Amino acid sequence: MEGYDETVTKHEQLLRHIEELKIGAKISVRKLARETGVSEGTAYRAVKEAENLGIVITKERIGTVRVEKRPRGMSEQLTFADVVKIVEGHVLGGSEGLDQPLHKYVIGAMREEAMARYIDPGSLLIVGNRDNAHSLALEQGAGVLITGGFGTTREVKLLADKLNLPIISSRHDTFTVASMINRAIFDRLIKKKIMLIEDITAHKPKLHTLKGGSTAAEYERLVQITGEHRFAVVDEWNRLVGIVSRPDVKGLLPEQTIDKVVIRNPVTVSQQTSLASAAQIMTWEGIHYLPIVDRSRKLVAAVTRREVLEALRNAQKQPQLGETFDHLIWNGFAEERGSNGELMFRGFIIPQMATHLGTISEGVLINIMTQAAYRAAKDVTGNDHVLDNITTYFISPVQIEDAVVIRPAILEISRRVCRLEIEILRENNLVCKGVMTMHSIDPG
Repeated sequence: MEGYDETVTKHEQLLRHIEELKIGAKISVRKLARETGVSEGTAYRAVKEAENLGIVITKERIGTVRVEKRPRGMSEQLTFADVVKIVEGHVLGGSEGLDQPLHKYVIGAMREEAMARYIDPGSLLIVGNRDNAHSLALEQGAGVLITGGFGTTREVKLLADKLNLPIISSRHDTFTVASMINRAIFDRLIKKKIMLIEDITAHKPKLHTLKGGSTAAEYERLVQITGEHRFAVVDEWNRLVGIVSRPDVKGLLPEQTIDKVVIRNPVTVSQQTSLASAAQIMTWEGIHYLPIVDRSRKLVAAVTRREVLEALRNAQKQPQLGETFDHLIWNGFAEERGSNGELMFRGFIIPQMATHLGTISEGVLINIMTQAAYRAAKDVTGNDHVLDNITTYFISPVQIEDAVVIRPAILEISRRVCRLEIEILRENNLVCKGVMTMHSIDPG
């Protein structure tokens, strides 16, 4: 590929080529392969990677288009294009408006004069084969989702094209598409709540690195400048070689190079790794410095355990948006204190916890015990923990609407490890028991 740096891979070169295209430019795999001198398979993989990065999207009847990457903070807001995918629909008209954000959706189960009061620009009317309602929504700046697999008139399609407002058809009924859209909104709210490594590296100051040929004296100068003691070591193309820290250079003379003492092949993560996963990795591996690399192992950032834990604590102070399965399972349990001040939990078995036989799922029982254990350990240490191992014993079945009590008992606790025994009781009879070991997510 003429004009490109030979030290980068063809895949990187293709991504760079796609990034340099104008916003709105159409992308053909065949044309991309021809222009850049690679196989169509290589070009296809690069386009898919660009789609994952959010710099291109594929539109029905239009093809793949270069777009501005949407900020992660806006990821909870659906677009009409997202709705098409969610409801397995197809676009009847107004495809140029697919990138517009969805403000709200309105179910058109009312007379048209009443419907008009609820429709406003940016909304989506979910309705059946009512052509007048389709026109009404478009004229008020809203998109239309036609349920039941119905179509619409030629006049409505032309109006949708004129106003750049999409009109979508889905084979599903109104209740189903509303549920699908609602679920997608909640999923995005949950994703927004989950912080990623990129959320704390975006505004970090310049990353200081060393080369294999750097001397111990250069290491010391960097320590004086930054106040840090751990640094990434990179090659001439900024690919990660390893990490060097104070104990590694301790025995070197000032003029000696650090290449022989570099800790090579360190644990790394990507920008898309969640903070919780990064914290677990650093805890399990016993590391305090985590390099962030791209797919070509080029260094893009680095974080310390202190930074990750501080960001996690701040995230936990934010209100929960959307409900995960963990929250749904735990919602019915209340915290209590026993006569000796020990922590215990009381609640009911809800239908969603059941198997097809009507008994509580063994996986749910494990989830309940684990969540109780996390809370009991944090009650004592003030730290969050991650599960290392668990052994469970299912003694008798638990049924829907049973009232149960969960009693965690700490067997051993230290700065890094907590071992507990968890009992689930129904009418003071033991129905399930677990023994588990957890590791503390500790900044030390």
